[in-house]
Amino acid sequence: MKSLSRTFVYFFILSFIFSCKIGTESELELEKVESKIEILPPDELYGNLFYDVQNKSIYEDSKTFVDAIPQENVGLIRQRYMMLDDTSALAIEDFVDQHFEVPVFSEDFKTDSSSVKSHIQKLWKVLKRPADDKISGTLIPLPKPYIVPGGRFREIYYWDSYFTMLGLQEDGETETIQNMVDNFAYLIDEYGFIPNGNRTYYLGRSQPPFFAMMIQVLAEIKGERVYARYLPELEKEYNFWMNGSNAIGSDNCYRRVVKMNGGEILNRYWDDLDTPRPESYREDVKTAQIAVAKNPTLTEEAVYRNLRAGAESGWDFSSRWLSRNAAGEFDLSTIHTTHIVPVDLNSLIYNLERTISIAAKQAGNAEKSQLFQDKAAQRKQAILKYFWNEQEQFFMDYDFQQQENTRKLSLAGVYPLFFEIATEGQADAIAQKIKEIFLKPGGVVTTPYNTGQQWDAPNGWAPLQYVSIKGLENYEKIELANTIKNNWLALNRKIYKSTYKMLEKYNVEDLSKESGGGEYPTQDGFGWTNGVFQILSSKQ
Repeated sequence: MKSLSRTFVYFFILSFIFSCKIGTESELELEKVESKIEILPPDELYGNLFYDVQNKSIYEDSKTFVDAIPQENVGLIRQRYMMLDDTSALAIEDFVDQHFEVPVFSEDFKTDSSSVKSHIQKLWKVLKRPADDKISGTLIPLPKPYIVPGGRFREIYYWDSYFTMLGLQEDGETETIQNMVDNFAYLIDEYGFIPNGNRTYYLGRSQPPFFAMMIQVLAEIKGERVYARYLPELEKEYNFWMNGSNAIGSDNCYRRVVKMNGGEILNRYWDDLDTPRPESYREDVKTAQIAVAKNPTLTEEAVYRNLRAGAESGWDFSSRWLSRNAAGEFDLSTIHTTHIVPVDLNSLIYNLERTISIAAKQAGNAEKSQLFQDKAAQRKQAILKYFWNEQEQFFMDYDFQQQENTRKLSLAGVYPLFFEIATEGQADAIAQKIKEIFLKPGGVVTTPYNTGQQWDAPNGWAPLQYVSIKGLENYEKIELANTIKNNWLALNRKIYKSTYKMLEKYNVEDLSKESGGGEYPTQDGFGWTNGVFQILSSKQ
């Protein structure tokens, strides 16, 4: 979003003017200045302090400092840091401790129940955050209470929240669901889209668009009038994903839209910024340096863009976005997310189009309802045309630069079953492939490739278990769906019995081992695991 980047630059210049103007005045006067710099991401908000903290590895997790809460006026903190003589790692850590509330991981919550369901019901209170009453550091304030995933994830996350809501629905937490939907509607109205999470450093990207599915959950509780209420936000989100559809140039792509060979407009993941992610700063810099060293035709900015786009996908990271190196291994430095038109994203936007059609009908706008019904029908045909691989008998992502399927198997290929896009014959073939390749003792594995990335083997994730199970049920593959469900729930219970924790992800291949991969350790909490467990275990 180019206008967003300009906004960042504008407020950065504004903060610079303030600091220059007041640099000769007393600290008391500086503290009185009400600058808008607080809406900035941490690299612009804290300047050299941010870069020194990250480059000198003051904290093991790059996300720690960017979530810290400044205890004084940010301009004053930045000015004091400029005057600091000692910038050793120890001195910087001491400076941060003096001027910020640094988040620490707390494991204060202890269960008193042998029942997983009871434990989760108590966890909702632990994971709930009150409405935010002020801007503080990088947090984007939300007007109503919400549920966070847990662990290092201290803010609301977009696509996580749909799966969390499934459990909240099962547990009768209607008010919390309503509040979270309203928070997402607020973000759409305020920013034109739902950011990855409510942090300023997420304002360049969104996540898989599940807002329409959240409205469906709410409609199941409160009735179909809910659809019309959120029609404006549904349309705004759609416009965000489709922005630039009429401005596609000779390269056949612009932001999140791609023009296919047949003239169809489909979508890809993107990020409006091409800098290292502040919350993964060191990791991104290292990846970009390796990538450029291996391929001098690349720019670091291109690598950053693709890493950010991978984060927008929610699959950060996966073989889906990578190429094999000379040794035949998937290498993160080969990431090219923006070259790929993903099957899951386009299935989600198909559902968004259908939902807008329903909402418009409820609002009494028959013409708009028909328009979006037609858009959904056209996208469905495009999904069947570009993502179905006849040879592999599976839905696969499409590399629009190579003009062919990526030929990589992943559970993103079950989304056309989840949204009932696939034909009966395709569903039969996919069910067979799941039995042969994806089904494991602990559920279904994300991909069959063991790459060291967390969205690959041997890991299984709650949302993909639910999408797979529901997708198979849609096509009457009940026995296979139940096998996946029983394997997953048994694994959840086994790990809970030995650790009293609900984890972000699980090793579904070897039940004696932990999950792994990615940029951080497996997190405890955990919003979407809790939600999926509650909804699946209710149907046993």
